[in-house]
This record gives sequence, structure tokens and C-alpha cells, in this order.
Amino acid sequence: MSALVARTGRHQQRYEGGHRLVSGCIPFKYTNLVENSDGTHEKVVEVLMINSTSGPGLVFPKGGWENDETVEEAAIREAVEEAGVRGDIMDFLGHYFFKSKTLQDELSPEGLCKAAVFPLLVKEELQFWPEQNTRQRSWLTIPEAIGLCRHQWMKEALEAFSRWYADQMLSNPKKENHGSGIPRGFDGHLRETCRRS
Repeated sequence: MSALVARTGRHQQRYEGGHRLVSGCIPFKYTNLVENSDGTHEKVVEVLMINSTSGPGLVFPKGGWENDETVEEAAIREAVEEAGVRGDIMDFLGHYFFKSKTLQDELSPEGLCKAAVFPLLVKEELQFWPEQNTRQRSWLTIPEAIGLCRHQWMKEALEAFSRWYADQMLSNPKKENHGSGIPRGFDGHLRETCRRS
């Protein structure tokens, strides 16, 4: 059984302009090397998604941003609670707006939400986590993730992640990326993924 406990309730929930403020992340890691035809190798990036508890499709960890934490702390907390991973926030991908029938309340009667989303480089996968009985983890390539993503706004965040990652590769072509090495030619793959989706 997990020693960690998920936060519940909305008594500390932040709101802004009729929107419930949400924080989330796109957990990612580098996985096995792929050998190219010219003998070079590239690392493959995978993102972590979890099943939605409200219907088919996969989602990224996200939840309410509470008034006793920073938005980054909220994203890290949600990654632990929902997906059972710990890691480092790498950047800010942007704000995404959506409506949720399950998040309607007196301060956001229409269920309007504003989500801050961050890339999170996974350093540890927990064996036990608060929502392990209702969540299954899936590591996916970016094209797979786009195809299985439940919400349009999360697909847009994933496309922003793809652009962010490609920009990191272009701006640091010979530098090791977060201690993991640079996937050769991966920036072109990501840009093609964005064009197709």
C-alpha cells in the first residue's frame, strides 16, 4: 500500500476570472537507442500517459493548483499522485483553456479551467502511488500519444512539447541534453509529427 496520499477536496483551490486553475505536466524520458542506417544512434523520447477515470482515451497528469503551493509544485504533486513518477520540471509550455463538466462549482459554474503545463523529465518511477488502483501508466512515442490522447487541449500541449524539445536540440546540437545525450535527427521527426497532427 502506498504511504503517499492524494489531496482531495477544493477548499484550497485557486480560481482566476471564473476559471479553475489547473497544473499539469508531460512526463518524458529517454529510452532505448535506435541504430540508423549510417551506423549512428539516436535516443528515442517517450511520454507517459495515464488512463482517464472519466472515459476512454489517455491523459497527462493534471489537477487543481492549490493556494499553498507554486504552480510547479502542483504539477510535480500531480505527477506523483496520478502517475507515480518523480522528476524535474524543465520549462513552461503554456496555458491551455478547456471546459469540464466534472469541475463545475459555484466559483466556476461553467466548468471553465486554465491549465499550466510543463515538461517533466522523469527520474524515478514509483512502485506504489496514491492512484495506482485507478490509473495505469503507458509510455508512448509522441505519434502514439497524439493518436490516443483524450482531449484536444492536451494534444495541443503535446505539440508544444514537441516544438520545445526540437528547439532544445537545435539550440544545443553538441551539448548533452539533461545528461542523456542528443537524439540524432530527432528534431526533424518531431516537426514532422507536429505537421501531421
